Amino acid sequence: MKLIFALLLTCMPVPLLAAEWALRDKDRVLSREEVETLTAGQTIVFYDDGRSAYSVGGSYSYTYASGEAAYGSYEIAKDGTVCISYRNGFSRCDRYVENGERIILLTEKGLRFPVRPRQ
Repeated sequence: MKLIFALLLTCMPVPLLAAEWALRDKDRVLSREEVETLTAGQTIVFYDDGRSAYSVGGSYSYTYASGEAAYGSYEIAKDGTVCISYRNGFSRCDRYVENGERIILLTEKGLRFPVRPRQ
């Protein structure tokens, strides 16, 4: 039985390790260094009034416009991908891209959330 299970595992398709990001023609993916500058110790505000707060030490929180918040931690990969692990067990990875003069958070599912410019 163990041999059959092992054979099945080797024959199954392997998921891609890197996400297929839904980039648009004018998107420029931010480098790790650019993402670190954008996030470390900063709060990013989106047009729906949601706020992503990235601590220098790796803590993360997202506050909805309603005031409710979700907490966790984040890591930035070598390619600039930001992966967040929430305390409730949910996790996701995002990319930041520049398109024209706008910074946009791009989810693995292809959703786009423009970042409000800092004032």
